[in-house]
Amino acid sequence: MSFPRTRLRRLRTGRAMRQLTQETRVTPADLIYPLFCLPGSGVRDPVASMPGVVRLSIDQLADEAKEIADLGVAGVILFGIPAAKDSRGSGAYADDGVVQRGLEAIAKAAPDLIRIADVCLCEYTDHGHCGVLEHGDVNNDETLPLLAQSSVSLARAGADVVAPSDMMDGRVGAIRTALDSAGFERCPILSYAAKYASAFYGPFRDAAESTPSEGDRRSYQMDPPNGREAMLEMAADLEEGADMLMVKPAMPYLDILRRARERFDVPLFAYQVSGEFSMLHAAAERGWIDLERGVEESLIGIRRAGADRIITYFAKEYARRGAR
Repeated sequence: MSFPRTRLRRLRTGRAMRQLTQETRVTPADLIYPLFCLPGSGVRDPVASMPGVVRLSIDQLADEAKEIADLGVAGVILFGIPAAKDSRGSGAYADDGVVQRGLEAIAKAAPDLIRIADVCLCEYTDHGHCGVLEHGDVNNDETLPLLAQSSVSLARAGADVVAPSDMMDGRVGAIRTALDSAGFERCPILSYAAKYASAFYGPFRDAAESTPSEGDRRSYQMDPPNGREAMLEMAADLEEGADMLMVKPAMPYLDILRRARERFDVPLFAYQVSGEFSMLHAAAERGWIDLERGVEESLIGIRRAGADRIITYFAKEYARRGAR
């Protein structure tokens, strides 16, 4: 290449030209919107640390699902806040659990909307950990049957996809076996395969009431400095029967997304988590960044790194504006 024959600015002369040569696009169909389900009736409870995000009672989910579907967003992922919690997280696998009922309501209101059910015990345990607690740590193998039971219950309630987020070793295999034995062999598993012990989950834990009452989750979620280990986690989950993989959080782990995209030929998801969402809002409220441009740039960066689909709390407002 030699100047002036090669002038790369020729392709940036205006918006129409930039759109013509754009390499990476994010459309509403690339996005998944998280929903928080509550017991009760007529409840729309704002999450103080997440501007615009609300926790919804089951009767409020129908209108929300219709709006999301009308915007062209691909689907939703459901999290539940039960009326009562116990040491084994029994609300996660109750047939009349809050997410199970939410799935049924969404299926009636917006049948074409993909329904992903998060599979974990943290929202349902009285100690806030993702499994059965024993001597201050989660017992991996005692937790597996409960995750499997939860997955079957969610599939029976209408989940199109189950997404284990607990990071227990062997949970994908246990869930796959249970789903197949119960007649749900067509239900795919989206594994939170590389879920890091991150500082960016704080607002979510407020929304889901899932902050651990003691200790932390570093013995089962991934250590942030480790990248090669993430590839081992993903390979193991695929061997156990995962159909799709996820990296969580997204923005601090774009290198992990890129490595995964280059290595694995399965659908790859990234979760733009609550802390990422709230940080962008906080900076915009202070006038430090333009929110609309910041959201768009963050989503494009995640896609460019290799994510096929993005779980994001910005899905609705991005879809309302229309993809650029």
